[in-house]
Amino acid sequence: MSPDILFQFSSPLALFGWAALLAAPLAPALADRVAGLVVPALLSVAYAALILAFWWDAPGGFDSLAAVQALFTDPRIALAGWLHYLAFDLLVGAWEVRTARREGFPYLLLVPCLVLTFLFGPAGFLAFLGLRLARRATRPMEATR
Repeated sequence: MSPDILFQFSSPLALFGWAALLAAPLAPALADRVAGLVVPALLSVAYAALILAFWWDAPGGFDSLAAVQALFTDPRIALAGWLHYLAFDLLVGAWEVRTARREGFPYLLLVPCLVLTFLFGPAGFLAFLGLRLARRATRPMEATR
């Protein structure tokens, strides 16, 4: 399968996982299974297959920024990198949903964090951590009312 075709399947698959997270209040177990296991596992299988098949012939490496840039000039390795992002950002989003559910967050407060995680990975993770910190800081005040 060509990298372009695999790319065209992988992005909608990841979007399916994110849609499951957005529907988590309606079907929490399904969201956990789809976004926290099945979709990341499928993306990881494709990632591992690309790495196993093409890593050894790829230019570049990880010892400098120039080497990383060279590494991603190979479309198959660039696709592997994309699959890596898709899988890990989705896993972080699934963790955010599970954590928010366990800690009793209002779901509407979580949605902006999920959008940020979807678009900008670590920025969404930081937003979620900030939300958790702010919520914990206000909890003692809520208990005294």
